Amino acid sequence: MAGRGQRAASTPTRGSKARLRLWLRLLGTSGRIERHLRARMRREFGTTLPRFDVMAALDREGDGLTMTELSRRLMVSNGNVTGIVDRLAEDGLIIRVPSPDDRRATFVRLTERGRAEFAAVAAAHERWVNELLGELSTENTLRLAAELDHLKSLLEDRDR
Repeated sequence: MAGRGQRAASTPTRGSKARLRLWLRLLGTSGRIERHLRARMRREFGTTLPRFDVMAALDREGDGLTMTELSRRLMVSNGNVTGIVDRLAEDGLIIRVPSPDDRRATFVRLTERGRAEFAAVAAAHERWVNELLGELSTENTLRLAAELDHLKSLLEDRDR
């Protein structure tokens, strides 16, 4: 039993309460931003955020990605990505290319039409994010991003 002036192990500290509030604020803020972006993409481009995420990953890799690598980068299952990739292929925005090194593997890459569509949506996406976060000063934006990068690094270290 904890003596007078000592905290029991289960008693939350001021720091732990602050960290819990921070976690809840991160979730709430991220959710609000994501809801806004999802609605704008749907309304202005008739597309979805997961579809945009797949196209963004493929845009960064001009030679394409295997389905496994695409799933890993997006941190979702192969099954989740397959449906999106199927629809993007049906719409002529991506193509599947057999791997020259492994006949079991297929690369997925954007078509020229896919690159053009992605560029238009990406430009709008950047404007929307700037509108949403534009009230933050550049200094505060950079400081907050650095703190979140540090937190991400700490969490990645725990995953190893």
